[in-house]
Amino acid sequence: MWVEALDRILAKLAEEDFPFHKIIAISGSAQQHGSVYWAKGARTSHLKNLNPSESLVAQLQNAFATKDSPMWMDSTTSKQCSAIEEALGGAAHVTALTGSRSLERYTGPQIRKIYETQADIYHETERVSLISSFMASLLVGDYVAIDHSDAAGMTLMDLHQRTWSPDALNATAPRLEEKLGPLAVPHSVAGLLHPYYVDRYKFSSSCQVVHWSGDNPCSLAGLIMTHPGDIAISLGTGDTVFGVTNDPYPGLDGHVFPNPVDPSSYVAMLVHKNGSLSREEIRDQYADGSWERFNELLDTTSPLNNGRMGFYYKEWESLPPLPVGYHRYILGQGSRTAYSVQKAKKVPHFDAAAEVRAIVEGQFVAMRAHAERIGMPCPPNRIIATGGGSRNKHLLTLLASVFGCDVYTAHCPDSAPLGAAIRAAHGWICKETDGFVPLASILERASHASAFRWTLLAKKGSDELHEQYGELAAIRVEIEQQLLDEENPYQAEARVELEQQLLEEVHPQQAKARAGPMEEGILVDAYSQAAVQD
Repeated sequence: MWVEALDRILAKLAEEDFPFHKIIAISGSAQQHGSVYWAKGARTSHLKNLNPSESLVAQLQNAFATKDSPMWMDSTTSKQCSAIEEALGGAAHVTALTGSRSLERYTGPQIRKIYETQADIYHETERVSLISSFMASLLVGDYVAIDHSDAAGMTLMDLHQRTWSPDALNATAPRLEEKLGPLAVPHSVAGLLHPYYVDRYKFSSSCQVVHWSGDNPCSLAGLIMTHPGDIAISLGTGDTVFGVTNDPYPGLDGHVFPNPVDPSSYVAMLVHKNGSLSREEIRDQYADGSWERFNELLDTTSPLNNGRMGFYYKEWESLPPLPVGYHRYILGQGSRTAYSVQKAKKVPHFDAAAEVRAIVEGQFVAMRAHAERIGMPCPPNRIIATGGGSRNKHLLTLLASVFGCDVYTAHCPDSAPLGAAIRAAHGWICKETDGFVPLASILERASHASAFRWTLLAKKGSDELHEQYGELAAIRVEIEQQLLDEENPYQAEARVELEQQLLEEVHPQQAKARAGPMEEGILVDAYSQAAVQD
């Protein structure tokens, strides 16, 4: 399917007389975690000898050990995930080593499943590619390395060394490193475009292929997040938070991967499953299905919502892992802070205006709380907002107050393909100058009419309000823990132990503080302490 898709794209462009000869560099964005299994001999018998008179799909029919390509939607590898984590010393160690837990959609567990259930396919495999490196291989006509950013979604790479982890490889399948091949710096060039494309489509013979990467890394590049301290928030069906950081704190619920456009930094990513669908449900119930009315109600309420805090999980939430349910609290008054979890009262509902503020404020405060725990700065330098919700200035004004920074929107809605194009230009320039060139210096020369622009839509709130939202974030984390305890006390206790173990892995000097003081119901979070000290 991947091969035929490339055939069709190029054929359609050729029909439209696309000027292929003007292209000097190509990169691409691919869905993450998916894997392709090349058969023995595929490199010499197929890839290197592409015939320009035939389609790719016709020539590569027999190039694969299996035509199945496990992808990110596959969730059948729970057994393999548990086995890998156990072999590596537990979930906390895996997270500290690779940047995230071993998850069902990740490539490592998928490879282990093939080895366990279809050993003949595994042994017939000469090279395992991610979809990103597979597509680049088709263009180069040779096996192309997996880039650091996409490799972080495999449970196989040492996040800090940016090399394959021998322990992780051994926990997955035998002789795996020789099947994976080397790793590559994301901005490096994989090779020249194969003559097949020069002859068949009239590309330039000097056209270079820059390593492809995953859609999330490319989205980050497309949002032009060039400096540590930048945060992007996508307000969509699920809300996603990206942050650039020099010192990541891998968490049980987040993901950390190398920055695709800056080898000295990392990207932390958090996904909250309940986003716009939950906001829309409250809009329909309390604002007559009208965003205009929703915004009016939001504007009639004051920041902190008079101590009214809501948790709205229309779908099973991923961060924190809680089931469908709605929870509303009226917080008690604090002696040193505005509010406290002590004497908080659970109620069945709020008035309409409080409901509206509770869902938006609650979601944004949760984003801030978990972003800080994984090493994102607060306040950030700026937030770049994307997704359908970014068109609502009222939401962005509240977002600016919660995070304490200006909020911008990007002009190009398709950040992943734009990021791939930016990475192609970046890689080509780095190759031409024979060294790394900061992306920011390249973008400074870009046309003002280009897609590399943002619009300031919301100015930061006051420092006092930002501090108050920080106190509210700590309270929210504590109530989340209470909800976890109520749902499954044994699982919640195990989770606390895992978080302590992870802290010992990432910041041993802060481990003792993790169970530290609690005053006015505000949990002293050791991750935040570590971030401040560093």
